[in-house]
Amino acid sequence: MSFSSPAAAAGSAKPTAGLSAEVGPRGLTANVISPGYIAGTSFFRDRLTEQRRERLIGATHDGRAGQPADIAETAYFLASNGARHITGQILHVNGGAHTTR
Repeated sequence: MSFSSPAAAAGSAKPTAGLSAEVGPRGLTANVISPGYIAGTSFFRDRLTEQRRERLIGATHDGRAGQPADIAETAYFLASNGARHITGQILHVNGGAHTTR
């Protein structure tokens, strides 16, 4: 399992699908978690202005910053039996700020 930004996730699709095909026969899955803005992390290295923070939150559909627990719960689900048929995917955990169609 890996974590990446939305831009990096786009470049992760092909390698993730390839890894999924490689490990699938062994009963394993391979997915990418692509988080949006997650409050309380050091991703921005203390350079996030309040205006940028407000724009990032404003871009979400749920009107809130993500929390580390949002990513942890997604990883927990992907490791569970409930996700055993989910593989080769990029999961955008960002409150709808970046959607795929």
